[in-house]
Amino acid sequence: FAPVFRASVALSLPIPQELWGGRVMEKRLQEAQLYKEKGNQRYREGKYRDAVSRYHRALLQLRGLDPNLPSPIPNLGPQGPALTPEQENILQTTQTDCYNNLAACLLQMEPVNYERVKEYSQKVLERQPDNAKALYRAGVAFFHLQDYDQAQQYLLAAVNRQPKDANVRRYLQLTQSELSSYHQKERQLYLGMFG
Repeated sequence: FAPVFRASVALSLPIPQELWGGRVMEKRLQEAQLYKEKGNQRYREGKYRDAVSRYHRALLQLRGLDPNLPSPIPNLGPQGPALTPEQENILQTTQTDCYNNLAACLLQMEPVNYERVKEYSQKVLERQPDNAKALYRAGVAFFHLQDYDQAQQYLLAAVNRQPKDANVRRYLQLTQSELSSYHQKERQLYLGMFG
């Protein structure tokens, strides 16, 4: 008798796109939140470069899930499975927190990249126009970029939301001093030209 070999055939049923996409989205949302928490921990430890790396990784996990952005990954993002309202909330909150935290980290690193601080703060303010921390950080960035009119606008909004915050008040005073000095020099220049 010759041995009988039976080929075992595993049934491979296709997983519906909605389930696969939903699982992938859920996993990426969870991983993004985990990276964000690790970034927060590194920030508290004063390890700002490592924190920046974690926040960027969190944002990479979310890339393609945001229905407002074009997706680099097929079947995810606007043309893929839709996010539930809860997932949409997690996505928006995690992105906003990461951008806000990136701005905070960059302000602690030398040399400070004020253009990036401005960019990240403005991304936060697009979604949360009343975010006092983002208003303050945008004001600081504009101050150091010597755009004192914009700095004053952001810092006035920040001081209205956090009137007792000494840092906000200090930067507002510095900005107003620079504006006053600038306007005085401007007046003297015009007096010299037309006086």
